[in-house]
Amino acid sequence: MRTGRSSGTGGWLRRGAGLPAVRLAALAAAVAVVATVVDCGGGGSGSTGNGVGTPANLSAAQVQTIILQAANEATARGTPATIAVVDRVGNVLGVMQMAGAPATVTVTSAPRSVAASGLEGKSGIPSTLAAISKAITGAYLSTNGNAFTTRTASQIVQEHFDPGTTDAAGGPLFGVQFSQLPCSDLTNNFANNSGTLSGAPGPGPHRAPLGLSADPGGLPLYINGTLVGGIGIEANGVYGVSAFPATGFDVEGEELIAIAGQTGFTPPDSITANRITVNGLSLRYTDSDSSELATPVRASGTYTATSVAGYYTAGTTLAGTTFLSAASGVIADPGNNFPGVQAYMLVDNTGAVRFKPTAATVPAGNALTAAEVQSVIVQALGVAFDARAQIRQPLNSFAQVTATVVDTNGNILGLARTPDAAIFGTDVAVQKARTVAFFSQNTAGATLSAASASIASYVTNSTIFFGANEFANGTAWTPRALGNISRPFYPDGIDANANGPLSRPFASWSVFTDGLQLDLVSGNIIALAGGAAPGAEACGGPQAFGGAGGLPLVGAAGQTALANGIQIFAGGVPIYRGAVLVGAVGVSGDGIDQDDLVSFLGLARAGGAISNAPMAIRADNLNPLGDGNLRYVNCPTQPFLDSTAQNVCNGL
Repeated sequence: MRTGRSSGTGGWLRRGAGLPAVRLAALAAAVAVVATVVDCGGGGSGSTGNGVGTPANLSAAQVQTIILQAANEATARGTPATIAVVDRVGNVLGVMQMAGAPATVTVTSAPRSVAASGLEGKSGIPSTLAAISKAITGAYLSTNGNAFTTRTASQIVQEHFDPGTTDAAGGPLFGVQFSQLPCSDLTNNFANNSGTLSGAPGPGPHRAPLGLSADPGGLPLYINGTLVGGIGIEANGVYGVSAFPATGFDVEGEELIAIAGQTGFTPPDSITANRITVNGLSLRYTDSDSSELATPVRASGTYTATSVAGYYTAGTTLAGTTFLSAASGVIADPGNNFPGVQAYMLVDNTGAVRFKPTAATVPAGNALTAAEVQSVIVQALGVAFDARAQIRQPLNSFAQVTATVVDTNGNILGLARTPDAAIFGTDVAVQKARTVAFFSQNTAGATLSAASASIASYVTNSTIFFGANEFANGTAWTPRALGNISRPFYPDGIDANANGPLSRPFASWSVFTDGLQLDLVSGNIIALAGGAAPGAEACGGPQAFGGAGGLPLVGAAGQTALANGIQIFAGGVPIYRGAVLVGAVGVSGDGIDQDDLVSFLGLARAGGAISNAPMAIRADNLNPLGDGNLRYVNCPTQPFLDSTAQNVCNGL
């Protein structure tokens, strides 16, 4: 049985730190051997399945076992903890706050010292919410083809990849921590259609109280190789990030308590994060393993449930849903809504399908038709099924993604996913599409400037940076291009340089207060920290700004155009009819370059009267410092499983 670390050949493979080239070659060879005998997901040439796995769910008895195993380790360590368990779609199945465990947490990016702002320095947040967010992160970032943890998350969201290095670009999922927000209109906050918050399991995906977590102590849970949920531990009163020390490893109690709880529910060794490489570095899974536990793992004792308003009020342990069943909220396309591809869709608690292909009503005279929405998503998923995944085992698995199309008001016109795509990508795909549609309009600058004086400052900084208001002249933006100017250094990774205009200066920057992205929603997160339901306007509206200001409400739904926040890492493009912006497509899944490929090429293949942005107005024409243009998309050089075609996005 594997423990917290991976147990490969030699100490260098155990924990997934950045590896030298010779060891990366050995790791690749070892993984290639594993890939020939283990079916952990994928499809297409050279793969062995679609990653669905054997249907499984956590029983109430198993949830209790997991909690008691963690509690016994916490007791042995003299570190009373708050323990949370969720299923794959974020239903909270059990919470236990042990006697003496900290009731609240303080948010901090220590060991860095950053002035309090946004979430940074915020105290008094219930520790139950921190534990739930950690558990959701372990479940949402993982699949049957990859097992990620909150330590993995910490590695891929910080200002440098790897953290602790200098003059290196930001993490590949920079900004993903501000997804799955409690104000998101995409997440299912209710267990029924009455609008009443309930702690009973229901269709997901569900909200994460603090967004995705980068604080060690959140791990995924598996049954016979099938992802079934996550466990989160909060024990030290600090909600932070992984230290990633320059030498050694960050062995710490919360992660060890989580490892004890996870025992018997571990992922296959072949899919843990340290088996997956990005930019020549292997990812981190844990910095601890079961050899460092304080006591033998056991599930003795009793469990007393801790109620968490808005998330878990059952008073006892609950059984999780079985993924890809109606109860989970994710099912196989029931009505050929996306013909010709293996599509999966979201459903509500009545079984009604969410986000069928729907015609837009804006912009008048040029609005997307239902057939166009359908075509874009079908073609995008088709590209994904042909493309090689980046963050999935076995090697040569196809890319698993969520794809969505929105109109210029941010209304979701269609959404579909492949069977084993990570749940986090559902909300993120919508964030990306809405971000693109919003910023590519010539009204974006004025809309942001009217929200509040602090938000207006980002528009002012951008105008100075570019020498023109690029949010007022119809520039076609992508999440990658916006991400370029949302980093605490510009260009990204050049530490001596100042920040991009949508970022805070590095001296006041942290993963908990990164700039415009967080400033649009920090009020929402704080206001909902007690478990209340979000306002009708969702993210970025008056609720986020204390009832005054905020983004205007748009469309018949009475929501903001950014109703689940913005996203600033790659994977989306605007949609044009000739020279007219008509919407956007967003994609999130198995690698950010793959996300760019699926969105950009999927739209190009949709054909008809819609297309990618005219080249003359794309953001990659901008060269603000005179030494290099922004990036629009970055497609993999040779991306397909069944073709040797290269540079497939060139000239489109």
